[in-house]
Amino acid sequence: MANLANAIERYLKRLLAQSETGTVSVQRNQLAETFSCAPSQISYVLATRFLLEHGYLVETRRGGGGYVRITLLRMDSEQDWRLLLDSIGEAINQGRSEAIINRLQREGIINEGEAMLMRAALSRAALNIKLPWRDMVRADILRAMLIALQQAKN
Repeated sequence: MANLANAIERYLKRLLAQSETGTVSVQRNQLAETFSCAPSQISYVLATRFLLEHGYLVETRRGGGGYVRITLLRMDSEQDWRLLLDSIGEAINQGRSEAIINRLQREGIINEGEAMLMRAALSRAALNIKLPWRDMVRADILRAMLIALQQAKN
């Protein structure tokens, strides 16, 4: 399934890259037919590869005329920063925090050195406390970092 998931992800990202608006709408069933798979496999790809912390907003509507709309977010508006900050919530695990750092680096907001510092500060080794407090502290630190980055970019 990993190869199929990778192929679906590449296809959707290619559609997004070709889109002038940064948004693509597809019907889940049509996409499943294209890849000869169950619609649940499309849902799996959307749920694991197109997350807000990766820079995507996914909207779905189920039913006969249902669709999936994927929007590529850019950190160039106040709203995009707010969405990212809100996505952190009260707690965040290391994997999700690293996905946010990767996104910031991919979009050129931070460089490799800054990304390394952020990863180090948010790592399990640096936050040597038990769960769930570790994820709560990580969320507070990441949120503070993002607010500082946003202020520096304005």
